[in-house]
Amino acid sequence: MTLQTPMILGPGEGEHWHFLNTLQTLQVDGKRSDGAMTALVFEGPRGFGPPLHSHDVEDELFHVLSGEIRFTTGDISEVVGEGGTVFLPKQQAHQFQVLSTTAKVFQVSTPAQFDDFVRTLGTPADRAEIPEPTEVDPEKVAQVCAQFQIQLLGPPPPPLD
Repeated sequence: MTLQTPMILGPGEGEHWHFLNTLQTLQVDGKRSDGAMTALVFEGPRGFGPPLHSHDVEDELFHVLSGEIRFTTGDISEVVGEGGTVFLPKQQAHQFQVLSTTAKVFQVSTPAQFDDFVRTLGTPADRAEIPEPTEVDPEKVAQVCAQFQIQLLGPPPPPLD
């Protein structure tokens, strides 16, 4: 017997969060998927990119819906545009950076927990739009990453402009 709950979402529907100066729209969370996965759409502005990091527990799949993003893992560094897909296995160091004005990505993480990471580090968003940039507290980011078994291994990508 499964505890998963079927659902159908229309365009733009989901739980909207402002997260590290991006918009994260949670579509399937761990509760609904019985811990199997988190699925979300994130929209980020030019230059956004997390620090070099790895996930101890989660595999990640990214499908670029619009824009261009440079993904870097190991010896691979490639620009991925609309329609491109990237798989990043757990425990593999990686980072990415938005190169276009904005980018929109469908992301699946398995098993689920990334939804709780977004909720813990983010703030609920009234509107589905990228927030105005604010100062990010690196100590808080490091603390929450450790809580969710995400290893910070290096700095964020350098500014583009």
